[in-house]
Amino acid sequence: MRLDTSFPSATLSLDCIMTDSKKTSRPAVPTTPATQGVGRRSVLQVAAGAAATTPYFAWNPRTLADETKSKIDRRTIGVIGAGGMAAGNIKSAQQWLDVVAVADVDAGRADSFNKKFSDGKADVYDDYQPILERDDIDVLHIATPDHWHTKPLVEAMLAGKDVYCEKPLTLTIDEGKLIRKVQKQTGRIVQVGTQQRSTFPLFVKALAIVNEGRLGKIQQIQAAIGGAPSSPAIPVAEAPEKLDWDRWLGPAPATDYRITRKDKSTFTNCHYEFRWWYEYSGGKLTDWGAHHVDICNWALKLNGQTEGPTSISGTAKHPVEFKDGKPLQNDRYNTATSFQFKVQYPGDTEMIIRNDTRNGVLITGDKGRIFVSRGALQGKPVEDLADNPLPEDAIAKVYRNMPMDFNARQQHWANFLYCSDQKVKPISDVHSHMEMLNVCHLAGICARTGRDLKWDDSVEQIVGDDAANAMLSRPYRDGYAIEMG
Repeated sequence: MRLDTSFPSATLSLDCIMTDSKKTSRPAVPTTPATQGVGRRSVLQVAAGAAATTPYFAWNPRTLADETKSKIDRRTIGVIGAGGMAAGNIKSAQQWLDVVAVADVDAGRADSFNKKFSDGKADVYDDYQPILERDDIDVLHIATPDHWHTKPLVEAMLAGKDVYCEKPLTLTIDEGKLIRKVQKQTGRIVQVGTQQRSTFPLFVKALAIVNEGRLGKIQQIQAAIGGAPSSPAIPVAEAPEKLDWDRWLGPAPATDYRITRKDKSTFTNCHYEFRWWYEYSGGKLTDWGAHHVDICNWALKLNGQTEGPTSISGTAKHPVEFKDGKPLQNDRYNTATSFQFKVQYPGDTEMIIRNDTRNGVLITGDKGRIFVSRGALQGKPVEDLADNPLPEDAIAKVYRNMPMDFNARQQHWANFLYCSDQKVKPISDVHSHMEMLNVCHLAGICARTGRDLKWDDSVEQIVGDDAANAMLSRPYRDGYAIEMG
């Protein structure tokens, strides 16, 4: 079945999005972990092995709140992107962090964030570059729109900063190749904001069930992520006075600012609603997909089913018409509103990504199946825990024996700060993130081209489809190339 589908194909390689311009004021990149200030301060004064003896609890509020906590010393943080995601994240971690710098192209948002989280005492910038050059900032948080993730993240790693970056890390598969390359070169610690990896009573417990072999070989794994909205025609409008619209667009193509309000809803191509435009995001496939497909991929890896996908097929419906992968209208949302994809893996294992059933992850093995979401963990293997509980260290093993003193987003930040201090891989690292995000991006390319795709995971290329393969990257707008110096 042919699908209506997407964004202008790009034919440029990684070289098109980076430059080698030098900045003498930028700190040199340390070459070994020993030179990265491991002993400068002790963020978490608990041995990594302590979590190995953490018993399996029922995970009620008492055990999460009252068990002995790891000590986390306060750290200074610079925030790039001061919208709702940044606010939620810093609120979860503010007991450990002093916000000393905020950068946002929307001065109103930057000022409001500064007042709320640092009593107006932080330095406010309309450009993030000065933050990268400051040596008094311990860590960074990047919470920009999706199309603005890769450039500041790569430049931050090159500047010697550890980063907590919101998901999805990239707009394209080739951006992910660059991020992984730079992370390996610099050794910087990057935590991706997929906090389900730190949600112990639901997702981590589900993965412990998988890891203990309770489901057997996984035959099918399903990510149900809901559909995306459509919009009416959105007229061109003047951008708000405090918003630098051209810089908000950044690497994306130049276009008009649009906004309208109808039935108490706001429709725009800017704040929050950017995720429904292929120019800036991948729609639900990289929004909720970055959460649930991540859990699917993690389950496969824990179960020893480590080979990557071989093909993807499916159907998708878009709110506008497409021709040659390009939307024919530019005045309304254009990401897929409904879809169903099948991702094939070696050994007759498949992943289903769909919008039309209960939000969550359904894992089916040859011994049983479980369903997990942000509100439930169900299935006979879960019920069987009453008579056959998991080993005491089952959850700790899945969490790689790192401290487990909190839960969900708060724990995800605690894990980032612990790993930044200890210079160890965080629970949501860039490499595992891009393994699963490649699947989300391939689903988007499948949707936008209307064609089934064959994938060579060993070289991360689409096989036998030059037009689809060109969509692994997108050109950056002049003036917004990634600075590799």
